[in-house]
Amino acid sequence: MTTTFFDSFMSGAQHPVYGLDHILAMLVVGVWALQIGGRAIWAVPLGFVGTMAVGFIAARAGLSLPLVEPIIVASSIALGLGALFALRPSVPIAVALTSFFGLFHGHAHGVELGEAAPLAFGLGFVLITAALHASGIVLAGFMRQAHRFAPRALGAVSALVGLSLVFG
Repeated sequence: MTTTFFDSFMSGAQHPVYGLDHILAMLVVGVWALQIGGRAIWAVPLGFVGTMAVGFIAARAGLSLPLVEPIIVASSIALGLGALFALRPSVPIAVALTSFFGLFHGHAHGVELGEAAPLAFGLGFVLITAALHASGIVLAGFMRQAHRFAPRALGAVSALVGLSLVFG
């Protein structure tokens, strides 16, 4: 059976929203970027998405990465803690950290491609991931209007969900 471009695109678009830990990590990238402020608002999500695409391509080329799933879980914890404590590293450090995690998220997508067409699948998960990052930025902005510590709560939830996967 031939997979259509649309089916492959939709498969890729659905992939980042399969697990609560993935959704939270993607939202928290945006939350943390807004907390850092300035250039981080666009650079942090862009770094994540860019290296995610590189990780996808690496997986499709047959390159393996160690500890992919543990590092994905660690991303929920580390990014959640960054948002929880409203850490404000320099933009290059924040981009480097989120890019590191993006590489592993992308690799997982590349390994789990299945029968989907790679280009369509890749476009799907890249666009949805970027949309989740943007949603995190917008959500954090609204949450901050309600109470200045409210965005930190989403960071706490992300870290706790990640920890529950480690110890649950």
